[in-house]
Amino acid sequence: MQEHEKGFAALILIGAAIGLAKLLVSEEKITTRLAVGRAILGGMTSTVAGVALMQFPNMPPLALLGAGAGIGILGAQYLEAWLKKQADKIGR
Repeated sequence: MQEHEKGFAALILIGAAIGLAKLLVSEEKITTRLAVGRAILGGMTSTVAGVALMQFPNMPPLALLGAGAGIGILGAQYLEAWLKKQADKIGR
């Protein structure tokens, strides 16, 4: 596995862990569907940090993971709120 592939995999795992952790501290009933959905959402939004490598190709891996964690948290929360808003519009 090449270095950029390892970084990509690490970002996905960090984002998935964040998504699952957010589920564990919430008041929502934990279901398999919700856990998988949060893990996918967190994993995919955290990979956006890979864009930082285009701007800063020599970015240390720890900085990349930190950026991925931050973007994963903010991105997942934003997307979740937006999706709920869209679902409410459709439900009316």
